[in-house]
Amino acid sequence: MSINHLLTLLSVVVLIFGTKKLCAVGSDLGGAVRDFRQSVNSQDSVATNATLPHTEATVIAESEPYRDAP
Repeated sequence: MSINHLLTLLSVVVLIFGTKKLCAVGSDLGGAVRDFRQSVNSQDSVATNATLPHTEATVIAESEPYRDAP
């Protein structure tokens, strides 16, 4: 496709739908992509945290330094 074909197609789409409708569609599409990325990132962090082998004993051992008994 050449640039002339793309410009003709874009002008026909603008004439059919109008600029306000195209802006609304673009806004909705952007929001959907943003929500999709956030859900993918949250699923990645949940999956990463779920695979870590932390038990209560390891969490306590990591948070408190070792001290000799007096």
